[in-house]
Amino acid sequence: MPGDRPLESRRVDGVNKLGRILLTGGALGAAAVAYSAGYERSRWTLRRATLPILPSGTPEVRVLHISDLHMMPNQESKQRWVAGLAELEPDLVINTGDNLAHPQAVPAALRAFGDLLDVPGAFVFGSNDYYGPKPKNPARYLLPASKIKRVHGEPLPWRDLRAALTERGWQDATHRRLELEVGDLRVHVAGVDDPHLHLEQYDLIAGAPKEDAQLSIGLTHSPEPRVLDRFAEDGYDLVLAGHTHGGQLRLPGYGALVTNCDLDRSRARGVSDWGDMKLHVSAGLGTSPYAPVRFACPPEATLLSLVPRDADLTSENDSNETPFEAGESVR
Repeated sequence: MPGDRPLESRRVDGVNKLGRILLTGGALGAAAVAYSAGYERSRWTLRRATLPILPSGTPEVRVLHISDLHMMPNQESKQRWVAGLAELEPDLVINTGDNLAHPQAVPAALRAFGDLLDVPGAFVFGSNDYYGPKPKNPARYLLPASKIKRVHGEPLPWRDLRAALTERGWQDATHRRLELEVGDLRVHVAGVDDPHLHLEQYDLIAGAPKEDAQLSIGLTHSPEPRVLDRFAEDGYDLVLAGHTHGGQLRLPGYGALVTNCDLDRSRARGVSDWGDMKLHVSAGLGTSPYAPVRFACPPEATLLSLVPRDADLTSENDSNETPFEAGESVR
């Protein structure tokens, strides 16, 4: 028809439009990668949550949950921030593993724990305390956990880390039933070795917590449902876990893409109910050095305020993120 533009001209416009779309998409993708790798993965965040799980009349107990440091020797910012958490003055520190990402990272991890080692504490280890990371196909990240073949890196000095932590007073809860005195509170703690590697032997700790315990806490690195079910059946008040990195990559309105275990995505981080038991999964403080990105999922530690079951929580926010800066005393 008269006035129609030549076909060649329309083709050129189409190519230009496609080019603009590709350039825009590429720019957005590059910006997302830069944000995830350059900013978000070191946006240290303190998460807080209040859990009404103590007997009536019991004073509040503050539990600091740390997990998945994946520490490298040169990560000084992470070391300073974690050390600064001692200023929160927690009553109990729980570490659910994956502390190391390098054979020479034990001194760095100990610098990070710093004065927290003077607080009563307990820990279990994860796969990345035993074995170092290895480069992997990123597509593995989106596969179901049951479809992933385990690939282990070089052995890590977990025995050295264990010796240092226990020498300072933290207790290894791996396949042990512990009785801790936290202030005036009697706390029963038991843990398993990493279910992600199928190392758990729950029968070694099976059974109800001691009758005189006012609080019972189960520890596992990977929050595998088969292990959570056992803790719940035995009547534990709370289980603390890590491993998932909160999904590491999260989409607004959708949440975690995966959990890297058999736990459902809705529980990839934070507090949830598992039967009559509370579960807290930490999104952790690190990543593999071969996948140093986080998106909509900043590295975190969590301060859990445990209060009586009959406490008035109308003014409490169930879970929130807050900035936390290390004080001047932290070097």
